[in-house]
Amino acid sequence: MHAEIISVGTELLLGHTVDTNAAYLGKILSSLGIDVYYRATVGDNAERLAETLRAALSRADLVITIGGLGPTMDDLTKETIAHVLGERMVSDPDSERAIREFFERRGIEPVASNLKQALRPESGVALPNRVGTAPGVIVEKDDKIVIALPGPPGELIPMVVDSVVPYLDQKTSGKHRSVIESRVLKVVGIGESAAEDKVRDLLTSENPTIAPYAKGGEVHFRITAKAPNRQAALAMISDLEAKARERLGDYVFGIDEDTLESVVVRLLVERGLKLAFAESCTGGLVSNRVTDVPGASETFQGGVVAYANDVKSGMLGVPAEIIARHGAVSPEVAEAMANGAAERLGADIAVGITGIAGPAGGTPEKPVGLVYIALKTPESVSVTRNVFGGSRTEIKMRASHVALNMVRMYLLNIGR
Repeated sequence: MHAEIISVGTELLLGHTVDTNAAYLGKILSSLGIDVYYRATVGDNAERLAETLRAALSRADLVITIGGLGPTMDDLTKETIAHVLGERMVSDPDSERAIREFFERRGIEPVASNLKQALRPESGVALPNRVGTAPGVIVEKDDKIVIALPGPPGELIPMVVDSVVPYLDQKTSGKHRSVIESRVLKVVGIGESAAEDKVRDLLTSENPTIAPYAKGGEVHFRITAKAPNRQAALAMISDLEAKARERLGDYVFGIDEDTLESVVVRLLVERGLKLAFAESCTGGLVSNRVTDVPGASETFQGGVVAYANDVKSGMLGVPAEIIARHGAVSPEVAEAMANGAAERLGADIAVGITGIAGPAGGTPEKPVGLVYIALKTPESVSVTRNVFGGSRTEIKMRASHVALNMVRMYLLNIGR
């Protein structure tokens, strides 16, 4: 079975509302073995919605609409579905009763616009809304299925769980039933193009598939398999994942819900080492990321945000003459910050970060985006020079990624 999702609402097109519903439905449908080939977003316009519905019905077995079931004049989804399918609208008695009871419990008399929500295409089956007043509907016609769901996630999700999943589960059961499983392999320290080159021979695989995309300073590879059962799909994924890991090596830091900071904390705990940060341009961002990880207190000593030069000297012991000679943004100062954090916070590993996040303050010799990151370990101190592009926020985030990855790579190589 092939599906298409249509999200309805001008607020989605204008960017005033983020469409989390379509992502949720995509996961639900894939778990039922239903392929989603297209997703569309259309404003509150009956003509354009009808055009989108006709296109979807021409290429999909199942079309699910989200939104446009409310009581206002621009809520026209069910009416448009009826028009496209050549049906008249009728009032559903159970839905009308539920709407009246909803308002009566609140001591309010429903008006005509409220009762409009009880209307449905004549051949449709209403889906109860146990949270709000907008029932959904399922219409089967000409070997096609159209399901209309309310827009608020708090109403959509219970309706999907209560009514849509059992319905689709029954529709897709049998010898042709399959499941779709996915796993995300996460990579850091390498660009998207370079990472893709390393696995280029795997990208032509059709089942399972592997697809790269950049996300927040990382490269993610989504591996997806379709099989008769979950165990078979996961086995297919594991086989392709192993091949990708072999090519990508230590650039791979985790899968699915793993974050760079959670992996760093886990490695530190496993090796019994303590970590500290001395941050200037990142303003405590790296420390914040680490402390977001449950259990970080086992290994994280603390961090110093040393923005001003006198704080670098007073809190971290960075010699004033080094700052005067080399400037606050220099490898020498980054190294001194890392040494000071390790000594004063009692850490085995410490990171010093100093740079220019912009948008002002850069020079030809020291441009905006220049960040020096020093890693102090029990054996040595190393400093990297980085020039990041992007906004102030993006530069800070990219610097935090490099800092955490430097710690990760050191921990991985202990004992090798």
